[in-house]
Amino acid sequence: MDSVVLIWLQFSLCVGVIGVAGVRLSRYGDAIATHTSLSRNWVGLILLATVTSLPELVTGLSAVTVAAAPDIAVGDVLGSCVFNLAILAMIDVTYRKGAIYALADSEHIVSAGFGVILLAGVCLAVLLTTQGMMPSIGHVSLASVMIFVMYLVAIRALYLTEQRRSSLFVAKQPDMTLKAALMGYGVASATIVGAGIWLPIIGVELARLMGWSNSFVGTLFVAFATSVPELATTWGAIRIGAIDMAIGNLLGSNLFDVLILAIDDFAYLPGAIYAHVSQVHAVSAITACLMSGVVIVSLAYRPVSRVWHIASWASLSLLALYLLNAAIQFLHGQ
Repeated sequence: MDSVVLIWLQFSLCVGVIGVAGVRLSRYGDAIATHTSLSRNWVGLILLATVTSLPELVTGLSAVTVAAAPDIAVGDVLGSCVFNLAILAMIDVTYRKGAIYALADSEHIVSAGFGVILLAGVCLAVLLTTQGMMPSIGHVSLASVMIFVMYLVAIRALYLTEQRRSSLFVAKQPDMTLKAALMGYGVASATIVGAGIWLPIIGVELARLMGWSNSFVGTLFVAFATSVPELATTWGAIRIGAIDMAIGNLLGSNLFDVLILAIDDFAYLPGAIYAHVSQVHAVSAITACLMSGVVIVSLAYRPVSRVWHIASWASLSLLALYLLNAAIQFLHGQ
């Protein structure tokens, strides 16, 4: 079999495995949350976003350790952030029962705002490190330490915000016992870990065979593969009309994805990860900031009309920014 066809088959298989396991993982995570005495909204926001971001975590760690490909790790994180926001636009296109930005709770502005702060920090880290202006603590960039701190501040702020408002989504009774949920959660997690270790190795070989850069493959293809759980979970939430769960999952996943980048920096022993990657990643970070800004404005302005009966101006802007970033990454990767 031709090596190019074989590598694409391996990539497709990896995407399928992550997608199936990611959907199951979300279901088990929701059941575990329902069995606990913690706030369903709080556990849903953090737990759901965390479990659907597990592929990015495993893939990033594998990329910087096993595959020695930091560009794939950074491209995966930032590409996933951009793709997650593009999913929001896809929701608006397919959901015909109302304008999602008008139906969604305005409290999502808080998580979107923190997303802008964290992503802007990543952009500064990439640009300043290449200029020798970002200090390090051992092999870890000071920027990664600051990302950790800001993530904790964001989670604390979101928790306080959640405590001040009433429940927006009432979870149904779990259809499985806590023991079954925990066992299923463990099996699905192990499956994603295995696929996540394999994925960056496939990405490196794909880049070599196609003549593409690691940054391009990581930002578009690997990011798409690791975002399949977010896509499936969001689509499932929209099907039952849980718009706030869908949006909260996407914005919460972006916060956790940026934290993953800091974790990758700690695991990358040759030095600060920002010093060993392409500056084109700053474009993805800026694009994700712009897209988050569009989300913030749309949640505040609440547009209800659709351009050409397709989607709101906000969603069309999100799709345009996603395509612009993809085009820049492709041209740079040639």
